[in-house]
Amino acid sequence: MSITASENNLFDEWKGNREGFVSDGLVSELDYLNSKIKICVVLKEVNDPDGGGWDLREFLSNGARAQTWNNVVRWINSIRNIDRNIPWEDIDNIDEQDRKSQLKSICAMNLKKSPGTHTADIASLKSVANEDSEFIKKQFSLYDPDITICGGTGDLFKSVAGLDEYKWNRTIRGIWWYERAPCKYVVAYCHPEARVDNPLIVYGLIDAIREIYS
Repeated sequence: MSITASENNLFDEWKGNREGFVSDGLVSELDYLNSKIKICVVLKEVNDPDGGGWDLREFLSNGARAQTWNNVVRWINSIRNIDRNIPWEDIDNIDEQDRKSQLKSICAMNLKKSPGTHTADIASLKSVANEDSEFIKKQFSLYDPDITICGGTGDLFKSVAGLDEYKWNRTIRGIWWYERAPCKYVVAYCHPEARVDNPLIVYGLIDAIREIYS
């Protein structure tokens, strides 16, 4: 069975628990499996005050939106060229076609499948993620990514994904990470739309991953 088919079977079971369920995961299974470095981005929830009921995979395949996803594209480009120092001018201007091209190769999953608003309700997020822990474990186990980037979800993801046995390490500049399997890393980082200048969001992560790989 394909990963996408396994995702959909899992979501069919999961949907009954969450009103407005928003599916997520692999944008393109083929592109993900063919990636030099398989990347999974773990976020909190989708921002949708209208109530959800759609598919994040389709949204990303259609180019998503600049907010949030431009920085993810920059992460992808930089991680897959980790030996290069990419100047900002080369990744400053990201358009819809760039997002379509790059986002199809990743996995993106939210810990809370029911939608929220621009600012996450942390108590609700933790409650729902803990209730759905077994589903989250099953979903993450489908992907076996090389790099998992937790965008504001580090400790919570570690707990609900059943990864508590792994010990946090810290880079020399203070970014937390752990190795969940040989050469398979999880990095706790800020949300890609954090209120920080974009170059700091991008190069801070790349600096950490370069150190982890060294």
